[in-house]
Amino acid sequence: MKNLALWFGAFFAATAHLPAQVSVEITMDQEQFLSGESVPVAARITNRSGQTLNLGREPGWLTFAVESLDGAIVSKTGEVPVAGEFALDSSKRAIARGDLEPYFNITKPGRYKVTATVRIPEWDKQITSAAKPFDVIQGSKLWEQEIGVPNTSSATNAMPEIRRYTLHQANYLRTQLRLYFQLTDRSGKLNKVVVIGPMLSFGQPDHQVDRLSNLHVLYQDGPHSFSYTAFNPDGDVIIRQKYAYTTRPRLKPDEQGNFSVTGGTRRVAADDVPPPTTASNDVKTIPAP
Repeated sequence: MKNLALWFGAFFAATAHLPAQVSVEITMDQEQFLSGESVPVAARITNRSGQTLNLGREPGWLTFAVESLDGAIVSKTGEVPVAGEFALDSSKRAIARGDLEPYFNITKPGRYKVTATVRIPEWDKQITSAAKPFDVIQGSKLWEQEIGVPNTSSATNAMPEIRRYTLHQANYLRTQLRLYFQLTDRSGKLNKVVVIGPMLSFGQPDHQVDRLSNLHVLYQDGPHSFSYTAFNPDGDVIIRQKYAYTTRPRLKPDEQGNFSVTGGTRRVAADDVPPPTTASNDVKTIPAP
């Protein structure tokens, strides 16, 4: 009986130790988000078990859970999709990425926490990460305008679809202002929220809508730099450029109702849209400040 007790003790000790050999950690590139903004998360899975784990064979092998820290119910519309089947060797690490925003009702400003749970079929066990907190913050409206979506169908006299552009500013981590673009339909249903970038506290962004209902936004994002971004009626970024403040950049219309930047000196950046071409002679590359 004594030997049996010792065997059970050894078995349970080894079993309890298994989850410690596989760890799950939630990481986020930022911890504050405007309501409606994408909330990307990464689950970092580390295997130190001494054996290869086969993950992703079945749906639900990795799930996320979100709770509100003020007690409000966070409804869930579906599982966050993650990568398919893969083998994770011992001493290796895998990172699975997803976006919480489309699958959880986290539009109300407040503080939330997210956890990730990995199911390991070989052990018939689940391992849950520590909770990672994040905040949904309220923005301040700077400007909004309704626009008609250009009709591309053969029925040229059909009534155009109405959408609304809005620019918000939000105080990120209470130390940095950020400028956001928001797209809604006429009823106010949110279609897209995009962070444009950091902005200075003084000065208002210059915003213009062209003949194709594209929104052009030019604003000062640093002591000697300006950012220029243009969105189409679907909320996609069609232009992203940086300008140095050699002379003050401005949005200038042409005779056809299009807009472009005049003044300043273009500064080529890796995240330019469209990507810069090295053959261009009208773009001067200068170091960032």
